[in-house]
Amino acid sequence: MAIGQTGTKRKDWVAVGGQYEYRVLTIPRSTSRGDASRMLTEHAEYGRWELARSVIYVGGERKVWLRRKTLRVRSTLQETT
Repeated sequence: MAIGQTGTKRKDWVAVGGQYEYRVLTIPRSTSRGDASRMLTEHAEYGRWELARSVIYVGGERKVWLRRKTLRVRSTLQETT
């Protein structure tokens, strides 16, 4: 892939109505690191989610923002008048 192609694909994606859908997960401090990792891996594999942001609070609670691309589908049917 050439250097300039990435920006072009992004512009094309936005031009056809590309957006992100977000899901926020709150993981309690009692959840082990391994269990949290497994849960996020399942979301990524089966739900096509990707990690957008994560925060660990002072009490040990974790908040994770996941996102995935959504496309608006345009109708291919012609209008009849």
